[in-house]
Amino acid sequence: MGMNNTPAGERVHIGFFGRRNAGKSSLLNAVTGQELAVVSEVRGTTTDPVYKAMELLPLGPVMLIDTPGFDDQGTLGEQRIKKTKQVLEKTDIGVLVVDAGEGLTDCDRELLALFKEREIPFIIACTKSDITGECPMQSDEERECAQLRETVRAENLITNVIHTSAKTGAGVSELKEKLAAMLPDQEERHLVADLVKPMDVVVLVVPIDSAAPKGRLILPQQQTIRDLLEAGAVPVVVRETELKEALPKLAEKPALVITDSQAFAEVAAIVPEDIPLTSFSILMARYKGFLKIAAAGVKALDSLKDGDRVLIAEGCTHHRQCDDIGTVKIPRFLKKYTGKNIVIETASGTGFPEDLTPYALVIHCGGCMLNEREVLRRMRFAKRQGVPVTNYGIVIAQMKGILARSVDPVADMLL
Repeated sequence: MGMNNTPAGERVHIGFFGRRNAGKSSLLNAVTGQELAVVSEVRGTTTDPVYKAMELLPLGPVMLIDTPGFDDQGTLGEQRIKKTKQVLEKTDIGVLVVDAGEGLTDCDRELLALFKEREIPFIIACTKSDITGECPMQSDEERECAQLRETVRAENLITNVIHTSAKTGAGVSELKEKLAAMLPDQEERHLVADLVKPMDVVVLVVPIDSAAPKGRLILPQQQTIRDLLEAGAVPVVVRETELKEALPKLAEKPALVITDSQAFAEVAAIVPEDIPLTSFSILMARYKGFLKIAAAGVKALDSLKDGDRVLIAEGCTHHRQCDDIGTVKIPRFLKKYTGKNIVIETASGTGFPEDLTPYALVIHCGGCMLNEREVLRRMRFAKRQGVPVTNYGIVIAQMKGILARSVDPVADMLL
């Protein structure tokens, strides 16, 4: 998979924040080398977050995000600020864009406090230095540090201030280099490669029905195949309708069978007990770091009562099919499994609610389109509010009576 095709959830998210007309859009255009964001002297030109995927070495694939001004006003302004806060939840590195002519404002300090609260590493970019000359944050460093001491450590501020000009290009290369050096080396993670050996045969069961995307595989399936190929394993892809006939044709017993969650019961009945079995969704929960939370949260399924509200949440927005997994199949499975009159609500994309207390259980998708920070934020959010949360693969395995078997291949993550 090339850099340009790297999924959004696998990219480092870098958000540009600041007041209206501070120069965020101009700076982002300078970093990308494209007229990506509309630039105007009119305050509040950026009304919605703008996303740009690119490669920034040595970080690799990144997602740059231009946000509306954090000092926007009125009813629409409040909505734009809310969208900016939503971007914060998925931001791996923050860039606070400060107008060098005006210096640091209360709005900027509020953003710095939000960075600190969310433990987001950040850079302060003083813009429009071509207009003002020497940046006031540079000429009176001690004064500025004193103003910021309440929200960030002074030593971080000193090293993380860059003076830029989108007009002349000054400081832009330095900003890109500093961004590329912001994140520490991260431990390499795998969806499945660490569970198999070179030349192991791994069978992937991929249903092709009315809900399957036309002409392509869904992202977790693509990523699993790629991970297996990089590990030197031998992925064999088959529909559930051909699985029973396909298994005897293999020269050796599969080291692992991975199935789409919705075909769990049918596949489990076909695959012998001595062959490990799991799902794409369970592997994705492990990859994103919330498998243990999901396995614990599914226990709430057996405590649901009449009238309880259950939220089914997806990280992306997509066209709903007639037999959609989140809005049709899981609700149907829930009704049959619990025998209770449960109220089902759904959320998708950035529409994850801030208040989860009305819900007895949250069932989340695998999160393949969300970066790890956003996925774990949602999990921690539910935990702080005392609301159990699980995911598609875990909850379906539980309802089909095969949870213990389906998590056995990744049981070390549950200890």
